[in-house]
Amino acid sequence: MFIPLKFHGSLVAAAWLLLAGSAPAADWKIAPSPLTTQWAADVSPDNALPEYPRPQMTRSAWQNLNGLWDYALTDVGAAAPPASFTGKILVPYPYESALSGVGQGSPYTQRLWYRRTFTVPDAWKSGRVLLHFGAVNWDCSVLVNGKPVGGHRGGYTAFECDITDALHPGDNELVVSVINPLTVNQPGAQVMGKQRIVSKGIFYTASTGIWQTVWLEPVPANHIDSLKMVPDIDSGVLHLTVRTDAPAEVTAVAEDGSAAVGKTTGKSGGTLDLRIPNPRLWSPDDPHLYGLTVTLIQDGRAADSVGSYFAMRKISLGKGDRGRTRILLNNKFLLQIGLLDQGYWPDGLYTAPTDAALKFDIQTAKDLGYNLLRKHAKVEPQRWYYWADHIGMLVWQDMPQAFGAAPKGTTLNDEAKQEWLKEWQAEIAEFSNAPSIIVWTPFNEGWGQHDTEQIVALTRKLDPNRLIDDASGWTDKNVGDIIDTHAYPGPWSHPPEENRAAVNGEFGGVTEMITGHTWVTGKTFGYGAVIHDNPWLATKHYAELLKKAYDLSDDRGTSAFVYTELTDVEQEMNGILTYDRKVVKMDKDLLIAANHGKFPAFPPNPHPPVVATSEDEPVEWRYTTVQPPAGWQSADFNDSGWKTGLAVIGHAVPGVRTEWTTDDIWIRRHVTLPAQLPAKLEFNVFHDEDVEIYLNGVLSASAPKFSRGYVLLPVSPEGRATLKPGDNVIAAHVHQTVGGQGIDIGMVDGATQ
Repeated sequence: MFIPLKFHGSLVAAAWLLLAGSAPAADWKIAPSPLTTQWAADVSPDNALPEYPRPQMTRSAWQNLNGLWDYALTDVGAAAPPASFTGKILVPYPYESALSGVGQGSPYTQRLWYRRTFTVPDAWKSGRVLLHFGAVNWDCSVLVNGKPVGGHRGGYTAFECDITDALHPGDNELVVSVINPLTVNQPGAQVMGKQRIVSKGIFYTASTGIWQTVWLEPVPANHIDSLKMVPDIDSGVLHLTVRTDAPAEVTAVAEDGSAAVGKTTGKSGGTLDLRIPNPRLWSPDDPHLYGLTVTLIQDGRAADSVGSYFAMRKISLGKGDRGRTRILLNNKFLLQIGLLDQGYWPDGLYTAPTDAALKFDIQTAKDLGYNLLRKHAKVEPQRWYYWADHIGMLVWQDMPQAFGAAPKGTTLNDEAKQEWLKEWQAEIAEFSNAPSIIVWTPFNEGWGQHDTEQIVALTRKLDPNRLIDDASGWTDKNVGDIIDTHAYPGPWSHPPEENRAAVNGEFGGVTEMITGHTWVTGKTFGYGAVIHDNPWLATKHYAELLKKAYDLSDDRGTSAFVYTELTDVEQEMNGILTYDRKVVKMDKDLLIAANHGKFPAFPPNPHPPVVATSEDEPVEWRYTTVQPPAGWQSADFNDSGWKTGLAVIGHAVPGVRTEWTTDDIWIRRHVTLPAQLPAKLEFNVFHDEDVEIYLNGVLSASAPKFSRGYVLLPVSPEGRATLKPGDNVIAAHVHQTVGGQGIDIGMVDGATQ
C-alpha cells in the first residue's frame, strides 16, 4: 500500500513552496562533469529538490529555501562573513558537485560561506519559526540578520534552529558558514565516511557544505517535537511516544487507507499503546504501511497536528531449519540477497539530482530481485528511507567512519570519540522510525573502530528492536546479533552461533567497464579482472557467485549476502549499474534468476577466449618445483619429465585442483592458435604471487604480488611477434613468499573483456 505524504497543521492550510530571495536561473549552469545522470536535465534553481523533506512528521505550513544562494570562501578562521561574495551556488548540492554550479576541488583549508534572503508569511507571526537543515557537512554556524541562531557539527543528520527572535518584517538575511577539514588518520579524525580530498580507489570526492534541503516551518509555542514508533506485531500494538515542548494531551489515530483503524489518547512524553486489529505485516513482498495522525490538544482545541506513517513488522533472531540461528522477519526466516549501496551520484555527489533519482536506485534494486540494501558509509536524506519503506526494501544502516587508526598507528582521541558517539546517537534517533531499517552497523572493517562492546550496549539501549552488526568484516568483537564476514570474491561466512546469525556483509565485485559510461578513462579499481563491454562474462561470474551464496545458506546457515555493489562509484567499477545509472551491466533475466536462486544453462559465450583458463573446464599443465635448466621457457624444450596437473595449481586459494606448496613453480602448456588473432591480445591470469609469462620463449608479461581473481595483462609486442598459427607454448615462473598461492593462465580478446 502506498501512503502519500499527509500534511497537517492548524497554522496555514497549504504548503508554502517559496523561493523568496533566490537569484534568477540565468545565474546558474551545471559545472563540467565526466558523467551526468538523466535527471540532471530536470534540475534548475526553480525546482531544486522541492519535495517535503520530513515524511514521517509532516505539517502543511513550510517554506523551501533550496535554490540559488551567494557563496564565498575565506580563511578558515574568519569570524565574520566576507564583504562580498564570489558567485552563486545551487543549494542543496555540495560545493564540489557539478549540480551546485561550482564543481571545484574541496576547500578543506578554507571556510565556505552561504547567503540568501527570505520573507516570513504574515500567517506565521503568531508562533515560532524553525529553520531546518537536512544535513550540512561538516561543522557549521548559522546567522539570521547578523545574529547567531545556532550551529551544528556532524555531516549526516538533521538539525534545527529557532530563529523567531532574530526575524524582522520584510527580507531577512540568512548566512551559513561551513568548514569540512577532511581530517583522516589523526587522533581527532572527523566522521567522514568515504570522502577524501583526492578521489582514489575505494575513496571518493568529498561533499562540502549544505547537501540536503533547507527549510522553514512555523509551529506553536508548545508543539510536537518528535515521534517514536515501535511496532509490536506479537501484541498487535504500536507503541507510540509523542515528545512536546511542555506536557500536553495528545491523540493518535491510525489509518488504513481512508479508514481509521485505531485511536489512543494520553499524555505526551509517555508511551501510548495504539492497538491495530489484525495487523497486515510489512515485508519486501507486501510493504504495507499505515497512516498516522497525531494531534496536540491544548485548552480543548487542536493546537498542533502532524501526519506520519508506520509499519507493523518485526526483526529478530530465531532458530531456522536444522536449529541454526537465523535472521527472522515477522518471525520467519527470509534469505536476504542485497547490494552495497554507497549513495554517490556523478552530478550531485552526496545529493541525488532529484527525488525521482533517489527512488530509482531502490526501485531498480527491487526490480532486479534484491530485497536488501546495505547503506554503506553514508546516511541518506529522510526521503530515501521513505522510498525504501514504500517500495519494500530492507536496509542495513552503517555509521559513516572516522578513520583514526591506519596507517599511522593513531587512535581516535577522547574528543573524536565523543563526537563520533554524538553523531551515532543522532543517526539512530533520526531514523529509528523507518520500517525499512532492520540492522544498525556502527563499524566497518576496523575503520576508526573503538570501544565496540560499550557502543553495542548503548545501541541496544537506544533501540532494542533492531539487530546490531557490531563490525562488518574482519574486526568482530563477539558482541551484537551478527557475525559478519567480508570475502572477495567469496562469498563465505562463519557458521552461525547460538546467539548470533552469520552473514556475508561484502563479497563479489565483478569489475566491468561500459564504454561511454565511466567516470575515469585511466586506472580503475576492482576486485578482479576488468571486463570490458561483456555482459555475458560479467553475468556468468555473478551467477557463479550467487550459486555459492545459495549453497552456503543451505549448507552453513548463512542468513544474508551483500554483493559489492549497486552502482559504479567514480573509479570503482564493481556496480550492477553504471555510475550514471544508464546501463544495467549484466543480462537482466539471468541476473534476476540468480538473485532468486535459479541458475539456468547459460547461452554460448559470444566472445570465447583465445586460450581458455580453468574457470570453466580444468586445463592441464606441465610443471616442476625444481629449478629447470636454461631454456625451459622455449617452444622446443623437452618437458616430458615434468609432472602434469590441472589448474588452478596452488594451495589455499579458490579453485585449486593441483597442490603446490613450495616457494617456486615453473609451468608450461602447448596451445593451438588461429591464423587471425585479436588486435588487443591479453593474458587472463590468476597469480599468487609474482609471475613472469613467456610466449615461445620470449618474456611477454609480468606482475608482482597477487591478484584477487583473474586479471588481464597485456601481451608485449615482443611476445606477440612470436605467435604463429597452430602450436605455441605458454610458460610461466611463479614465486611465492607468504599466504595462499596459485597460478592459471589463458588469453583473451582484450577489447571484449
